[in-house]
Amino acid sequence: MRSLGMILGASVLAFAAGCAPEVELVPVTPPRNQPVAKAPTPSAPEATPAPQPRPAASPDPARSAASKALSQHYARLQSDLVTQGLLRGDGGGPDTPFTDTMLARNFIRIALYDEYVADGANLRAEATMSRLRRWETPIRMDVQFGETVPAKQRARDRNAVAAYAARLSRLTGVPIGQTAGEGNFSVLILNEEDRLGYEAKLKQMVPGIAESSVRAFLNPSRSTLCLVIAFSEDGGNTYSRAVALIRGEHPDMLRLACIHEELAQGMGLANDSPQARPSIFNDDEEFGLLTRHDELLLKMLYDPRLRPGMSAVEAAPIARRIAAELVGGNS
Repeated sequence: MRSLGMILGASVLAFAAGCAPEVELVPVTPPRNQPVAKAPTPSAPEATPAPQPRPAASPDPARSAASKALSQHYARLQSDLVTQGLLRGDGGGPDTPFTDTMLARNFIRIALYDEYVADGANLRAEATMSRLRRWETPIRMDVQFGETVPAKQRARDRNAVAAYAARLSRLTGVPIGQTAGEGNFSVLILNEEDRLGYEAKLKQMVPGIAESSVRAFLNPSRSTLCLVIAFSEDGGNTYSRAVALIRGEHPDMLRLACIHEELAQGMGLANDSPQARPSIFNDDEEFGLLTRHDELLLKMLYDPRLRPGMSAVEAAPIARRIAAELVGGNS
């Protein structure tokens, strides 16, 4: 018995042979000079390119022995402060209560007094009565780094400054934007050798800067962790320029503490007070980051009922009313 498939196949072949005329089979020769077609040769699979090695990270810039020694000193200092429970970042709590009377008193002492006085070509620490000063124009904040500050630290600090500046703007109502060029509030993060070579740049940034301010900037004592210098045009009481110096040698926590204090002082809270608590405007270093108390000081400073140029006598009764509103009158 044949399979069905074979029958169909044979029937087709028999029909074609019976109907087609007989044809002589002649071998076909390809035309002269025409190549004979060849079966395509299967192409070899393309080789996968070897992965390229990532470029090596650029080494951190070389630093001087003096700068490295400062880094070690400030690392020990930060460790000691933290061990003692200082450099707090909690903003204050039940252990640091304050009343509206305390807030108003601290405001007058911090906003209406200067921390330093000019003494010839130097600045000397001495609280002296001043007048209320603040910004009345938008702030364009720029961050500049010394050549020896590593890239990773630059990214961290730039983000910290931007986030904190946004917070200061919300508290004061002053527009504060970040700029890639030179602004009117410069935050300089410099290591030792960077700072020592900054005199010409500083004088270009602040034409007519006093020699005492230049010396304070170029030659701070080791105990000076950071500083800010704010300037008014024509001896007025509204700021037009500020320059803050943050030591690049500080470990992360100390650098952030300096950013918080100096930028807030550059807004107009120029002095410190041993009675202010919880506050970064107190040299006891208990608090490292801006507290709730300090936020209220900034709100008071930029309250429209207070005006640039006011004396402590003029500002005090208004400050007491504002403090009572902010705290709730719990004297």
